[in-house]
Amino acid sequence: MKKDVKIEYRKPIYPIIPELMEYLEKYNRTTKTSVFYDDLMRFSGYISLEDKEGNDTLWLRVYYPEFEQKEIEDSLNRIYTLLHSNGDKDVLPYLKVDCIDFCTFGNSKPFRVKVRNILNDNYTNFYIKRADASRLYGLELEEMLSPYPMNYLVYKDTLIEEHILGIPGDVFIKNHLPNCTELEKAQISKEFVKFNERCMLGLLGDMRSYNYVIIPTHDFDQVVYRIRPIDFDQQNYEGNLKIYLPQYFKENFPMVQMVLEKLVRGSMEQYRREVRSVIARRVLANKERFDDLIAVMKKDNIAPYEHVENLRKALQKLTHEKAFKQCETMGEILDTAIQFVIRNYKNTN
Repeated sequence: MKKDVKIEYRKPIYPIIPELMEYLEKYNRTTKTSVFYDDLMRFSGYISLEDKEGNDTLWLRVYYPEFEQKEIEDSLNRIYTLLHSNGDKDVLPYLKVDCIDFCTFGNSKPFRVKVRNILNDNYTNFYIKRADASRLYGLELEEMLSPYPMNYLVYKDTLIEEHILGIPGDVFIKNHLPNCTELEKAQISKEFVKFNERCMLGLLGDMRSYNYVIIPTHDFDQVVYRIRPIDFDQQNYEGNLKIYLPQYFKENFPMVQMVLEKLVRGSMEQYRREVRSVIARRVLANKERFDDLIAVMKKDNIAPYEHVENLRKALQKLTHEKAFKQCETMGEILDTAIQFVIRNYKNTN
């Protein structure tokens, strides 16, 4: 079993530099709203939320003074339309905010807003958070390096983010994994190896089991599972390379053990190569956007310099790529890592 790694210090929130805001505007990630994260922080009361087993979820259902509640709900309904229908006002009469929840755990401390369509009782969640540069880089890289589109908007220092559907990894490991068939466990093992590789190549850290979701999809006579990250706060921040590898977190040890039981080393390497090839193709297909993002990242300070030094040394030792020695920012490290993958991809094709 792999040795557990720990994140020692809470990551600070990094502000959006002007160059990053220009990038977000260029690629239609900005909007205007009448409610900010700080406005939602002015709640006047709350109740603690528990799960079905009576355990504290670390979420609070919050309430606002009566004279503010309606104004806040109207603003949140308009935000919903900006996120899902380009601000279509015709749907506003059919939208109702059922609840606003606040999370007391983690870096981003998000608000979760549940909006219901009163015509059919379908509901959708979205989140409002402080706009952290690390998270924005993570969201953009997920858009480019993975098969999943990311739906979010930014207004000044407020981030509006669509809810990502799926079963939280910790819940899946505890309640669902024991009931999976042996064939399903083998398939999940393959996906975990790919997920592990994707996180390392994209330098997305802290993928403990509650920071990703498992997505089951029915396909003819089988269920296919995918793994998708839902937390991007630790993008290019840590200096310890192991924090970018989900396999080293104790919360993921049941998955790691299953991989070791179900897969042989040769097949693991095959799946890693598949991930590297897919990422190389995706970057080449999104070259202008990727280059624009990397140009901003190279200028931005999103980690202590000590972290930059430690990470570049670890990656140079792992890959024997001398270019890592010249990296002075996390953006330069990420670009060097991706270019290394692309170069190997081209050499094998």
